[in-house]
Amino acid sequence: MTEIAIGRVLSGEREMTRETVMERAARAARGLAGLGVGAGDAIGVVLRNDFPFFEASYAAQRLGAYSVPVNWHGKAPEIAYVLKDCGAKAVVTHVDLLPQVAPAMPPGVPLFVVPTPPEISRAYGIAADACRVPEGARRWDEWLEDFAPLPEAPAGGISSMIYTSGTTGHPKGVRRVMGEGAGPAMAQLARVVMGITPGRVIRTVITGPLYHSAPNFFGLYAVRDGGLAILQPRFEAEDLLRLIERYRITHLHMVPTMFVRLLRLPEAVKRRYDLSSLEWVVHAAAPCPVEVKRKMIEWWGPVIVEYYGATETGAVTFHTAAEALAKPGTVGRPLPGGIVRIYDAEGRLLPPGEAGEIYLWLDGWPDFTYHGLDDKRREIARDGLVSV
Repeated sequence: MTEIAIGRVLSGEREMTRETVMERAARAARGLAGLGVGAGDAIGVVLRNDFPFFEASYAAQRLGAYSVPVNWHGKAPEIAYVLKDCGAKAVVTHVDLLPQVAPAMPPGVPLFVVPTPPEISRAYGIAADACRVPEGARRWDEWLEDFAPLPEAPAGGISSMIYTSGTTGHPKGVRRVMGEGAGPAMAQLARVVMGITPGRVIRTVITGPLYHSAPNFFGLYAVRDGGLAILQPRFEAEDLLRLIERYRITHLHMVPTMFVRLLRLPEAVKRRYDLSSLEWVVHAAAPCPVEVKRKMIEWWGPVIVEYYGATETGAVTFHTAAEALAKPGTVGRPLPGGIVRIYDAEGRLLPPGEAGEIYLWLDGWPDFTYHGLDDKRREIARDGLVSV
């Protein structure tokens, strides 16, 4: 087993201390403030899972601004829509993504470029030439070094503006209203659902892309408040088992597709690794087939928990492995303060056992608007709940 140092973020062979990540974020915050970025503004982040993703996100938090993670799989017109719609005051991207990002840039907006690191290059088969920063580009790492750190802001809720619901049209930016109670509400959800408590040493692998809502929430809290975070460039089933054993991983956030790929590994491979360090494996984002859930619990033990919610609402229901086995297919009971109601097409409240449209909310969770689309927020609201 590898000797485990805490307060670290690892990616491939690279390593950075949490203190360095936060210092660089503070330097970036000072620099972004000098560019006119302030409270309520947006910073576009078109990055894979890499150290600068955290630096830019925490920099935005210090300024009261929103980090806007952009799906880097998108084509230039899709990226352009998000950057224009959110009013990005600056954009940070990996260099190999420049062919999609450069044509998408709003006029006059500063673009910062990050070299694509070797582990990401290998994971996605990116040519070496495409990973080098071109002459004249503004390098993120060099630029931020020119600034003194902006003084520490109080540790509050971390809110990225996630764009969602784009299957039938343009996606909408979920802009949370970060009032006084937002920080405690988010910290409570991180603790109760994600298993992340400040001061408690957790060791995790961040398996999903950070532009998605749940990995974004989990990852930003795990790096800020946890002990060890390993960035997996892209999900690989056996590689995850290797990392769990080597670094004695305690916490994971996963989706059912990852369970399916893990279960497809040969039995000899599954038995090869010691997974006894696992304490908390939380999953969501899609229905988990009953048989898949049962097999994962049999293999990994009663450490697997599940929640149900949405980008707009956060997690609203939750259940343990024991509850999953007792009631196969459940997505759990409402969390304290959670409300779930089912309505029919005419808006009538339905009793238990009836099928209809799900509306939900979690008391204390910060309210939201769809950026620039207040009417869309009202369209999904009923009796203080929302349907997502």
